[in-house]
Amino acid sequence: MAAATVDDILSDLPLGFASLILRPSRAVSPIERFLIVDADDETSDGGAAFVLLIGVRGRSALPALRRLLKNPPLVLAVKGGPGELGEAEELLRAAGTGLLLVDPAADWDRLLSIAKDRIQPRSYQSEVLTLLEEDLFAIAQTTARLTSSHVVIEDAANKVLAYSTVSNDIDELRKASILARRGPRKYELLLKDLGAYRELHRTRLPVRVPARPQDGLRERVAISMFAGDRIMGYIWLQETGDGFSADVDYVLTGSAARASAELIRYRNQQSVHMREDRIVRILSGPEEAAASAHSEKIPADRPTALILIGMSAAEAQADDAALKHGELANLASIHAAAYKPSAIVGQFNGDTAVIVPALQSANAEAGLRSLAEAIVRDAERLLGISPFGAVGPIAPDLLSIHSVTSKTEALLGCMRRSGNSSVATVDDFEVEILFHDAVENFTASAFRHRSLWALLRDDSELAETLRAYFDASLDVAECAQRMKLHKNTVYYRISKVSRVTGLNFSNPRHSLVALLHIQEWAGKHKEHLGKK
Repeated sequence: MAAATVDDILSDLPLGFASLILRPSRAVSPIERFLIVDADDETSDGGAAFVLLIGVRGRSALPALRRLLKNPPLVLAVKGGPGELGEAEELLRAAGTGLLLVDPAADWDRLLSIAKDRIQPRSYQSEVLTLLEEDLFAIAQTTARLTSSHVVIEDAANKVLAYSTVSNDIDELRKASILARRGPRKYELLLKDLGAYRELHRTRLPVRVPARPQDGLRERVAISMFAGDRIMGYIWLQETGDGFSADVDYVLTGSAARASAELIRYRNQQSVHMREDRIVRILSGPEEAAASAHSEKIPADRPTALILIGMSAAEAQADDAALKHGELANLASIHAAAYKPSAIVGQFNGDTAVIVPALQSANAEAGLRSLAEAIVRDAERLLGISPFGAVGPIAPDLLSIHSVTSKTEALLGCMRRSGNSSVATVDDFEVEILFHDAVENFTASAFRHRSLWALLRDDSELAETLRAYFDASLDVAECAQRMKLHKNTVYYRISKVSRVTGLNFSNPRHSLVALLHIQEWAGKHKEHLGKK
């Protein structure tokens, strides 16, 4: 927090915007925070706060002011003219609270902005929040133009995150909620009584709320912003006189999807540990790793490990995958910090990376496996996902951790394809990693055994039999049992393949060539079936 005083804020205000009628008894005391209080709010914890009392002005502010003085704020700002707050001055003077009289025509948002800039210093998180607000305000403004309405975007706790340009066509609910950055309590209860929130929680479609002139409410249409089954917030549209446009439901559905994506992105960036650049820098090479170690005071000369935590392909395609992705990294960061305070957690090529430096020795595999198991276990229990934890080889020091990245990624890939092990080390999948690497290198080559490749491409029956034959370790009886065929049928088909291609499968080199071709064909065949 910045050590801002009431004089600091006054010095930033435009001439004639407001005047300090009464100086606080603690004029040099720093203002630690600011509060926006609606006239209908119950007593707020004023403390060392700068309080904006909205929704009332002049003498009508007295009831709310008396409630505030149960815990007097440092400074109170209220709208009114000279001579309207004589009684309020006496009450505030006795409490030692300052009184800032704001011109009735002044814009509360301007005062809010100045107070925030003075009281709350810029930080990484506030910069991320500023970017979020810019994106959400742009979404609100665009939605308003497309639907001929006034738009407010709220989070799940009904805090106002963004809104479209204010016009004279907004009702009292919108005015109050924009100023206080949340809906007044009495209106929230009214909307709940009307069943609006119950319907918003039940459906992903837009919900209509009819006008209630007796309560000062115009017609509304709203939609919930979802991440999977979790509600991230709401978008409210208020008609502005011409009624809603014909495509309001279509536009609102698109706006909700866009705003929900921004909220998920913001949640995933709130933690500095989630920043991808820290991990990428360390894994990019020794120079960058050395620079990171120096700037972040990370021990660089002791054994270091890399663990990759990745979701399954199916889970990565789920509606709430982005949110779960961030939650998984947050969970991993807590476990990693408990295991080693200097551990670094972030995003790497779509997975969660955990770098554990300063290990006591190169024989720390058991402890690292336990760490990965704890992350996976809690992810299943708390997040409802079943990720894979790949424990890479231990590097001799932080500067050489980049050398184990490809092996750890290859291990995670094998685990995803196998689906049998939730946590593993390279030793568990060493043969599969080497074989997959060989297949990938072969696939990258342009040269093929022409007759075998043509047979695999053109004769699916022989191709499937040959694959089953190799899967059964060249055992005809086992192959026949798996395919539910007679052994003689399998003998005939394998002999035909050998005759057509000239390959002898009892020859290890011929078998290796055939196996590489079969693996490539199987991958392409699976991909083709997936597109159907």
